[in-house]
Amino acid sequence: MQLTQGKRYAILGLAILGMGAVRLPFERGLTNELTDANLMPPKLEMGTSERIGQTFSAVSLGGLRTLVATFLNLRAYGYFTEQKWADVGETFDIIVDLAPRTAYYWDTGAWHQAYNASAYYLHESELAPLRRELNWRASVLRGEEFLKRGLRNMPENPQLRQALGVLYSDPNKVEAFGEPEVAYAKSYDIFIAAPGGAEANGMSRRFALYSLARIPGREGEALALVEEIIKTPKSRTATVLNLLYTLRYFADPEQSVGELIDAIYPDRETAYELLSRQWGRSRDHFPMHGVARGISLLELQLGVPSERSILKQKSLPPLRVDEMFPKGR
Repeated sequence: MQLTQGKRYAILGLAILGMGAVRLPFERGLTNELTDANLMPPKLEMGTSERIGQTFSAVSLGGLRTLVATFLNLRAYGYFTEQKWADVGETFDIIVDLAPRTAYYWDTGAWHQAYNASAYYLHESELAPLRRELNWRASVLRGEEFLKRGLRNMPENPQLRQALGVLYSDPNKVEAFGEPEVAYAKSYDIFIAAPGGAEANGMSRRFALYSLARIPGREGEALALVEEIIKTPKSRTATVLNLLYTLRYFADPEQSVGELIDAIYPDRETAYELLSRQWGRSRDHFPMHGVARGISLLELQLGVPSERSILKQKSLPPLRVDEMFPKGR
């Protein structure tokens, strides 16, 4: 029996549909495997299509996603210069949807929110103090969440891990997370577990120390960590030496301050310079155990006139939120 042209087209259509049905599970599985292996960008969410409008069809093909993300990054910079923080945040949400494997975009988006936007509400905004405080806190927390989202996409990325650890340890941001010691503990946990080679681990351990030393009640752990760190000559930075001094002093306040200084610093002049720096960092939450005693002894031995004493510069307590946003302002 001879088939009509219409029947031939119908059979051909059914054959094509059948082939597609057979291939679909295979292609879906292959796409998922390529995406998991970072060889293919993940599928765009429908929310992204609504935000970027008519370009979605072209962008979703994959070839233009990186290019569009680059142009949107330029747009976000324009919003930043205009201090349009909501637009900055929304634009970076689109950017990371388009390029979720690019750490730079996660890092930059978080930086704009946690640092630039928060600084604006701290120093420049004309809003009432309470509203400025709420917006400052919200900006910091948005930056935190942005970095955490980035790490969910790129769990082992050292750039994003470091950015989040630094954010938690920023003395000007810690109160956005609650009590400062909570933020410092989070920072310590991130840095102490950081992967990497010997040099990367050395830096991460120093950063972990800087956070741990600022947590009341954990001075013993901090002392043990700094004693390990100083075994590596490259790690004997000014901050590390000062923390070694303050933590050893805390462990035994009755010891000879002069002997303690000589055991840590290369000479008395260097000790005076570095301890003076420590005295000036009181708002950074660093410990000050024995610093005043050490400076007094060194100024006496080095012949520093009393009127020029570093101790004449008042050691200010760390800033609190109520000082940052005084209600009378």
